[in-house]
Amino acid sequence: MNFARFLGLAALIVVLSSPCAFAADPPLGLPPVPVPADNPQTPEKIALGDRLFHDTRFSSTGEVSCATCHEREKAFTDRPLKVAEGVNSLKGTRNSPTVINAAYLDSMFWDGREPDLEGQAAQPFVNPVEMALPNHDPILEIVRTDPGYVEAFQNVFGKSGEDVTMKEVTQAIAAFERTIVSGNSPFDRWRFGGDKDAMTAQQIRGFDIFINQGRCVSCHVVEHDQATFTDSRFHNIGVGINSIEDQVPELAPAFLKAKKEGINVDVAVLSD
Repeated sequence: MNFARFLGLAALIVVLSSPCAFAADPPLGLPPVPVPADNPQTPEKIALGDRLFHDTRFSSTGEVSCATCHEREKAFTDRPLKVAEGVNSLKGTRNSPTVINAAYLDSMFWDGREPDLEGQAAQPFVNPVEMALPNHDPILEIVRTDPGYVEAFQNVFGKSGEDVTMKEVTQAIAAFERTIVSGNSPFDRWRFGGDKDAMTAQQIRGFDIFINQGRCVSCHVVEHDQATFTDSRFHNIGVGINSIEDQVPELAPAFLKAKKEGINVDVAVLSD
């Protein structure tokens, strides 16, 4: 996909990710967004999450927010950067994944250590490469004292002062992220909406290869009434393995040992 078409997709996402987009009424081609029973969607909570997502004060330099690496105008990525850049222009070892349709995933991060958006949302704040806070206390200080946040958390959660915790912060961010979905594309209208003119003949031939000869659909799933284009599983496709081939016998047991001992392997992977 060239960059111009990529930004065209981003423009579509801007429309679909408005606070009016509710999980129960997804765009054509997508299933209803899964919503935890203890974190129902409301317009007020979504708006609060949007504000938290864009607040640069939640970083050690006061210059980095969630939106720094997940820009709305770039389809919630930081293209064309090859790897993410956090505080003080520190570089990670991976690019920033899109937030689009992340609501449908049941594992987060490169190692799948979190099962949902709520669990994921808390961690970039304290990652030394990303936002580099020593802990979550600076965030809580802001949301407990900033007049706008005080009013919003009271309205959304009925809580104020020390009753506001990171649970409420991450629930609001997750609620916002669950509105960032992409559907109703020309493909969706052709495949699921019955619009036979929505795709060109060349695009239809490409889809036939995608389904049949290419077998792309084996991993990038298309069902009879919806398509998220993923099976939400981890696959070893060998990318990058050649550069560390000689180290694998040492790295694999060291990684498993670190996980077993509860060591934060994410910090090492993103900074080494």
